[in-house]
Amino acid sequence: MNITIISVGKLKEKYLKMGIDEYAKRLGSYAKIDFIEVPDEKAPEQLSDAEMELVKKKEGERILAKIQDGTHVIALALDGKMKTSEEMAADLDALMTYGKSKVAFVIGGSLGLHTDVLKRADEKLCFGKMTLPHQLMKLVLVEQIYRSFRIIHNAPYHK
Repeated sequence: MNITIISVGKLKEKYLKMGIDEYAKRLGSYAKIDFIEVPDEKAPEQLSDAEMELVKKKEGERILAKIQDGTHVIALALDGKMKTSEEMAADLDALMTYGKSKVAFVIGGSLGLHTDVLKRADEKLCFGKMTLPHQLMKLVLVEQIYRSFRIIHNAPYHK
């Protein structure tokens, strides 16, 4: 399986990079994983609703440009479906079984994802109702993908 994680903004924190690199290395025996970072749109702290929409639209266009045809897209969104680790593993296993070899997970910027990205998504996934920094979310996501493959292969890691 080819997994791509598309996220908005550049990851700067060394400790997060180290964690992501560790799980990416562990995932290497199960799947090919790529990370694509699209630039976040520079904007002032206080934005009107119209300005927020414009920022999300520009970031969304950058995201959509990185999604290849035939890719199963999973958008991380607060209104997405919450799953257990076992359910996520079963869903990834089903995708592999039914020939979906390209999967892209999409993490939006601080304002979230534009509706165009959400419309392109085949599914929406929620890791909980708490707001997490999108940089930290990338680490949590990679760990859960690794956990999913360990569950699929009946390995003891996930217990």
